[in-house]
Amino acid sequence: MCIKIKCNILKRLLARNVQLLVLLVIMLASCKSKSHYAASSKNPAISFDKYKIEDGFEIQLAASEPLIEAPVAMDFDNQGRMWVVEMRGYMPNLAGTGEDKQNGRISILGDLDEDGRARHAKVFLDSLVLPRAIALVYGGLLYAAPPNLWFVEINNDQPGKRTLVDSMYANEYGNPEDQANGLMMDIDNWIYSAYSTARYQLKDGKWIKEPSSFRGQFGITKDNFGRLYYNYNETQLVGDYVLPNTLINNPYMKPKEAINKMLTDNQRVYLLHPTTVNRGYVEGILNKDSVLVKVTAACGPVIYRGDQFPTDYSQNAFVCEPEGNLVKRDILKFESLKTTAAQAWDDREFIASTDEGFRPVNLANGPDGAMYVVDMHRGIIEHRASETPYYRNGIAHKKLDTLMSAGRILRIKYKDKKLGKIPSFINASGTDLVSFLKSPNGWVRDHAQQLLIYKQEKSEIAELTVLAQDEKNAVPAIHALYTLDGLNGLSFELLEKVAASENSMLSANALLLLRNYNTSDHIKAMEELATNLMARNDTVVNLYLAISLGPWAAISHDTFLPILAQLSQTYARNAVYQEAIVSSLKGSEENFQKFINKPTVNKNKSQLLDTLLSQTIKNKQEGKMNSIFVQRKIPLMGVQKGLVIYRSTCSVCHGPDGEGIQYLAPPLNGSEYVAGPNTRLGMIILNGLEGPVHVNGQLYKFNGTMPNFGNNFTDEAIAGIIDYLHNSFVAASPKLSYGLKSVSPEEIKNLRNKKSGTLTEEDLLKMDGSKK
Repeated sequence: MCIKIKCNILKRLLARNVQLLVLLVIMLASCKSKSHYAASSKNPAISFDKYKIEDGFEIQLAASEPLIEAPVAMDFDNQGRMWVVEMRGYMPNLAGTGEDKQNGRISILGDLDEDGRARHAKVFLDSLVLPRAIALVYGGLLYAAPPNLWFVEINNDQPGKRTLVDSMYANEYGNPEDQANGLMMDIDNWIYSAYSTARYQLKDGKWIKEPSSFRGQFGITKDNFGRLYYNYNETQLVGDYVLPNTLINNPYMKPKEAINKMLTDNQRVYLLHPTTVNRGYVEGILNKDSVLVKVTAACGPVIYRGDQFPTDYSQNAFVCEPEGNLVKRDILKFESLKTTAAQAWDDREFIASTDEGFRPVNLANGPDGAMYVVDMHRGIIEHRASETPYYRNGIAHKKLDTLMSAGRILRIKYKDKKLGKIPSFINASGTDLVSFLKSPNGWVRDHAQQLLIYKQEKSEIAELTVLAQDEKNAVPAIHALYTLDGLNGLSFELLEKVAASENSMLSANALLLLRNYNTSDHIKAMEELATNLMARNDTVVNLYLAISLGPWAAISHDTFLPILAQLSQTYARNAVYQEAIVSSLKGSEENFQKFINKPTVNKNKSQLLDTLLSQTIKNKQEGKMNSIFVQRKIPLMGVQKGLVIYRSTCSVCHGPDGEGIQYLAPPLNGSEYVAGPNTRLGMIILNGLEGPVHVNGQLYKFNGTMPNFGNNFTDEAIAGIIDYLHNSFVAASPKLSYGLKSVSPEEIKNLRNKKSGTLTEEDLLKMDGSKK
């Protein structure tokens, strides 16, 4: 009817005035029904001639522009469709102006053609500012659009009810790679993030937020047992030796021995060509041919958990390096108390390209067993918060700033094996979902577990109980355990049986879950279980005994403190065990200290334990908590700007609590460089610092060089940073020997011309007023 009426109007008006033709054509177009899809792919001919991939593998184009632009993260739904986060507003020019434009979106890609390419894209959410993470969970979509974390229900591919999960998930301003991201559901039913100190879970209709250890910069992944892996720009692979949140039970102790561990000190990269690198002018960054030598933008790792690659690729780590236009492969080695990584080759990469637009920023396991590469495919990859004039000039010279409207998802498969068939989750019964827990594909297992819990398939509890006791198939058994946990289908008796398993990791997970059953009627059975397990001398099981017995000791000191003391003595020189014990002792530290100081026990006491326990008790008395448990107070108005800059830029290396991050940067909390003269601290921020450096008498070596921020921040901003550092890390310090006062922008302006070039510790010691 609409078209017919306007056609009649058209005929009449054309006879009078042909100039109205354009306007009327627009009117006609407005009557056409809108496409269900936001865009349709014309399947542009994209070549991979400039790409080199390991023999036996191939690169397939799964999606590209015009369907998507600047993708940074992805997930798959139960139909196997790709959901992609598009950070379209990222660095729209070299100045970085206009990033606040509401043009970010989340799209659904589907309807694959015969070549496996998405032919259509639906826009699920738009008008977002720099979105960076998604997770398809609980029948809806969890997504990060800083500063908020939102959950939105999905109704026929349309957004439904929206719930604010966390209004302080990430900083609203600053470098996007230095803000919370990731959103990965782990096997323990908790959702973890990179660059964050929180984890999330939806339980009984309510969102729960709990403290968690700070991990990584951009991207987070897990292995088959649920241990977490991440990285930092100049450290390609970092991880936890233990399962998440197992060593932070005691708020007065911060673990150091098994969390945030660098898994390899080999940061070497093997590029195919010279690329534009942010700090290429620093000695050692490039070789004589101007080719990058070590990682400088590591991000988006994934532990391959699919079944399409050869078996020797299972649980290998893959890492993105967008400034090097490559994807690395590392082979993981799992020891009883340690995980290490080794580069697969010492002369090449898994994927490398001479296309400087190839910007892999994230990786994902797919429901078909393949590995997917999120290629932002953008000329400018460095953010204005950290980019140098050297970088800007290099990008401008190559005209890479003109590459702005592209984006690709690449599928990586093994040539000699077909892609796996995606299970039919939509119509799957509870029995089907339980069978999917046995799949060799980790993505399938993960989603089967999530659906069983989301649908509350309690009719499958009996079958899950049988699977949880299958120690010969430990990974499916662990999935079954946590599925039962999500269905409230566990019992002390079942966990007792599973904990007695001969499989170390299956037993370990059962011990962790047993902490929820520490009641007086279970004390005798738990004591017998712990005694029998200790008799095996299994280092993994004994570690998780140390981690999990604290809640039991809280209700029966006489029964479980001796067992913890025996574990401490058995591993007297192993700091991981001692931290595990002290972490476990939440609330029982003083009682345990009295016990181990008894004459009959004291002679075999671990000195490591004694030192750690004493410090923890002291922290407790002085109210010094691990910073992840502390709710930060709103700072004074004069340092708010410094807070924003610190969280978005500085904390990625120095940590959110200023305690430093191993191999990356020394601590600021209590540092004489922060408590010292403003002149010296200002010079460090303006010019950068090259290690090694001593802080409070301890030598700190760190990868790379602290960049100079004089080109990135105004005098006012740097003054704000210094004020924030003083307020947060010095104000209450008894070591303060200088009369600290608020720093003015004029002081910073006067410092700018004093010295150019990166500073060393020797330079700092020569500065007037410095004290060591």
